Amino acid sequence: MRDRLKELLNNSYAPYSNFRVSAVVVMKDGTSFNGVNVENAAYGSSICAERSAILAAISNGYKKNDFDKLYVMCDNEKVGMPCFACRQVILEFFDKDSTITCMNPYEDEITLSVKDLCPYPFDSEDLKWKVDLLA
Repeated sequence: MRDRLKELLNNSYAPYSNFRVSAVVVMKDGTSFNGVNVENAAYGSSICAERSAILAAISNGYKKNDFDKLYVMCDNEKVGMPCFACRQVILEFFDKDSTITCMNPYEDEITLSVKDLCPYPFDSEDLKWKVDLLA
């Protein structure tokens, strides 16, 4: 997987930050999808590699809970972690016991479960509680 992620870094479009990221999502049936970060001069229009890979799977017909693993590489000496926007999308589609492996192009990597990566999730359960402020 490390070699695949290194090769994918070449597809990243990061002319503003020069911080290239690649990702591969593996589905429970063994199918995988690639993703890279794609920056934009209007930064809010940029997309991270993790979300790029997850959305590719969704675009190909996969659904919530079809996701098994996510691998992410940043071209940095430090092992980078998914941003919080990506963590929210990961929470939406992966089981809490699924694994996320983050690595650099060298030999360093960190593997965490979704529940460890996102210990205080905001999910559908949070939307069930409403406080009546007028009461």
